[in-house]
Amino acid sequence: MNRLKKKSGPEENKIIIAQNKKALRDFFILNTYEAGIILEGCEVKSIRNHRLNLKDSYGRIRNDELLLYNMHISPYSKSRTEDINPTRTRKLLMHRREISRIAGKLIDRSLTLVPLRVYMIKNKVKVELALAKGKAKRDKRRDLQNREHELEIKRALKKY
Repeated sequence: MNRLKKKSGPEENKIIIAQNKKALRDFFILNTYEAGIILEGCEVKSIRNHRLNLKDSYGRIRNDELLLYNMHISPYSKSRTEDINPTRTRKLLMHRREISRIAGKLIDRSLTLVPLRVYMIKNKVKVELALAKGKAKRDKRRDLQNREHELEIKRALKKY
């Protein structure tokens, strides 16, 4: 019998559905937050089948509400309701104090809200948002060089 090992701590029962690897490459991550998301029934079924894309998605605060734009959830194939827009704006659930704290940080500096990953905890879909600052081309090149140097060091150590 194959049984999954339970993770201890905050990672317990967390099933990662999608990750935004491009965000980690294009932004400096300053702070992360967890938010719930309001979905339709057929969207939840699509998410369980890993049919979503976080590419080019971002978060904004409008009228004291946290909204997620451009997250693409493919329509569920066995659903009757096909009139749901796959890239519609979705409301995120957070405490008001946390939203106002994030809004203050967004106004002060040139920061953006970027979704890093979508995961499920106990049948609830959660989004991990990050306060991020964009990288310049030179920063991206420096990161790439550092990654290559680390790989070379690992290869050299592996030989000996």
